[in-house]
Amino acid sequence: MRVALGRRYSRNYLAETAWMYFFILPWIIGFFLWTAGPMVYSIYLSFTNYEILTPPVWVGARNYVRLVSDPLFWQSLKVTMVYSFVSLPLGLFGSLAVAVLMNQKVPGMSYWRTIYYLPAVVSGVPVAILWRWLFNPDFGIINWMLWELFHIQGPMWLYSRSWVLPAFILMSLWGIGGGMVIYLAALQGVPSEIYEACELDGASATRKFLSVTMPMISPVIFFNLVMGIIGSFQVFTSSYVMTAGGPSNASLFYLLYLYRNAWQFLKMGYASALAWVLFVIIMFFTLLTFRSAGSWVYYEGAIRGR
Repeated sequence: MRVALGRRYSRNYLAETAWMYFFILPWIIGFFLWTAGPMVYSIYLSFTNYEILTPPVWVGARNYVRLVSDPLFWQSLKVTMVYSFVSLPLGLFGSLAVAVLMNQKVPGMSYWRTIYYLPAVVSGVPVAILWRWLFNPDFGIINWMLWELFHIQGPMWLYSRSWVLPAFILMSLWGIGGGMVIYLAALQGVPSEIYEACELDGASATRKFLSVTMPMISPVIFFNLVMGIIGSFQVFTSSYVMTAGGPSNASLFYLLYLYRNAWQFLKMGYASALAWVLFVIIMFFTLLTFRSAGSWVYYEGAIRGR
């Protein structure tokens, strides 16, 4: 009897597994054709001299050696690093601060949440064109407000080597509504009983936020941090549309330099090497974040440090 039931269970399990793979087969085929396959091929191309119009020629590690003496590679890496290390903390703290404000129980809060989230829906070229108008030193609304409110002559923004990168960092705050929604969901998931217990112990609002709210939402902070690291190293559209890397390569982001080598100079082998260096950099910071998570990310029911 048990043997028959076991065989029937085994057949049912195998049938369900077969149907599962059948239904996800289109995704598997697409993944290997359009993601995994091109990635493996790009590794090969990074060791070749490939100009698209001619067959690739094996050159070994010459493309990677060339990176060391390429000043534009170091300039694009510096621009991207500065942008990431400044815009990422601003975005994390900004979206968390807005989420805390949007978590208050006041009339009309749903409208305010919608207003703060709407900018995150619009992205890409329209946003780049909009901010290019806002940063215009002659008729842009930012310089106009600086003069009308504070009688301060605004900077040249996108036309200045000193101000173009701060302009992009300021622009990055446009999309904090996306992180705000995730933080808001986490804040509303904190049990109210914990806050009530803290109030009975006489804890202040600051102590409740630091000792209860922050540990409880730390997994969400970790998620936004990882996604922010990945996103901040892949800035392309805004720099391509607004400045094309200028002035004097002051806004030459890494992905823009990669694009130039691949599709303007047709140096696809060198661009592949650039792509894999970027992959290693992102992987390094992502793994570093995961290694540090055990000391500050709290999971309910988990043992600290594991």
